[in-house]
Amino acid sequence: MNTQAQRLKKRHQISAAFKLFCLSVTCLAVAILGILILEVTLLGLPWLNFDFLTRFPSRFPEKAGILAGLAGTLWLVTLTAAIAIPIGVLAAVYLEEYAKPGRVSTFITINIANLAGVPSIVYGIIGLAIFVRFFGLDRSVLAGAMTMSLLILPVIIIASREAIKAVPSSLRQVAFALGATRWQVTRDHVLPQAMPGILTGVILALSRAIGETAPLIMIGALTYIAFVPEGPMDEFTALPIQIYNWTSRPQEAFHELASAGIIVLLLVLLIMNATAVWIRYRGSKNKFM
Repeated sequence: MNTQAQRLKKRHQISAAFKLFCLSVTCLAVAILGILILEVTLLGLPWLNFDFLTRFPSRFPEKAGILAGLAGTLWLVTLTAAIAIPIGVLAAVYLEEYAKPGRVSTFITINIANLAGVPSIVYGIIGLAIFVRFFGLDRSVLAGAMTMSLLILPVIIIASREAIKAVPSSLRQVAFALGATRWQVTRDHVLPQAMPGILTGVILALSRAIGETAPLIMIGALTYIAFVPEGPMDEFTALPIQIYNWTSRPQEAFHELASAGIIVLLLVLLIMNATAVWIRYRGSKNKFM
């Protein structure tokens, strides 16, 4: 009995030590992130003003702005969402509600999971080969949006499938018993119940897309433009590329401009996420009313 009590006490001690270790690592990571955000804020805040948001890039730091990158990012995210969200959600609905279990479904599921872990630079190479050269879209916003859609599609599909899978099967059975077709069950019952989880996956996917630089560099997005894209076939730049361009300059003023650009990028990301969370909240509230 004493031996068993000693073993149990040792296990509790190891568990407490591991819990303390995990808490310490988490606090360290949060502290490092806080220090980085604080440093970026202190460097970039003096440059952040209305002129910075309404001016184009320039060789002179005091005249440089981020309008082209901000407009390009908004164009890119809007088109990416318009392309990737319907395709990803419909693919998840098909795989979860219509596809029959078998080797083909298993093969597709495994490959979608593998694609979610592929480095973003690979998607940039694919976008360059297919959209830019084969389809002749050149260095347009549409080519960038389609490349980013490939990047985030696996995330949206996986998250949407998990959200759909979480809907109780009893809800489907009741609807079938009342004479509803599979499409009516999916449209009127499954999707409304799964929508909060689907929106969560969309938030994560778009958050990844807005900060990616490598695929855009691969497809030839410009580092300097002095105009705002007016259509999907126009050339463009994006906030991450503009920030990368400023950080590569030797002048300290451009590094401070990059910090101001990072603040703008974080604000755009927070606004997008807040909007999506609000939509999710409203959907959940209406669902239970």
